[in-house]
Amino acid sequence: MHSFRLVPEIKLNTEQAISAYNRVAADPEFLELERRREIARHNEASALRQAREQADEQWRGVMAEKDAENEKLRRQNTSKDEEIARLRLQLQANSKN
Repeated sequence: MHSFRLVPEIKLNTEQAISAYNRVAADPEFLELERRREIARHNEASALRQAREQADEQWRGVMAEKDAENEKLRRQNTSKDEEIARLRLQLQANSKN
């Protein structure tokens, strides 16, 4: 297998490396790229937060609907239980006659 290098290896001492880094870090193009990366990170975090908030809101809505439906069913069951109790009393009264 062949090893290809697109950029030739450069050997620098520490001072040269620091100087090269400082030149690159001060370059307006580099600074603009860093600014855009920061904006992209911020936008991504904002989008994730907004998606989480929307999901929470949807979940609360679904839970509220479920709770309302459960309450409706509970009232229906209570009404049926009361009707069953009334019919039992009526049957007992009729069986004594």
